Amino acid sequence: MTTLEIHHQIQEYIDRLSPERLKVAVDFLAYLVERESQEATEELLKIPGLINSLEKAEAEIPTGSYQNWRNLNRDV
Repeated sequence: MTTLEIHHQIQEYIDRLSPERLKVAVDFLAYLVERESQEATEELLKIPGLINSLEKAEAEIPTGSYQNWRNLNRDV
């Protein structure tokens, strides 16, 4: 099933729900979105040295000792 087909199926279900059930559905969808965001954050935090690299990069911003993103290699 493609993403578009899934969207259409969801829309069909939404159209058949009562207002009370729609509230439950929106709460559940909000929970899923939040959970996915938390999982992505946890995955990033598992990368060794990421926090240190971010802190170093943030410290370089005021000094101007950073590289313009346009000058970085595209094969990274």
